Amino acid sequence: MHRRKYHPKAFLLRTKNISSGLKARTKIAELLEESPLDAALISEKSGLSYSSILHHLRLMEKEFIVARSGKKPYKWRLTGVGQKRLIET
Repeated sequence: MHRRKYHPKAFLLRTKNISSGLKARTKIAELLEESPLDAALISEKSGLSYSSILHHLRLMEKEFIVARSGKKPYKWRLTGVGQKRLIET
């Protein structure tokens, strides 16, 4: 059986981690590793819908994996807090 590799920050503690969500959050995390981006640009670069991107960004924000800054349109970035949690578990 082929096991897919997901970004470590794609896994959530408070939400069931299903394959499609892990794939979406992996794409988001990989893009945000390069630089902070707004949701529209993440959507464009990832090929995922804007509403899907916002949904996953909000889930990730609740678990402190990403944070937004500035005025609308917000720039999203990865945080160190989520990474620290992953290392500790």
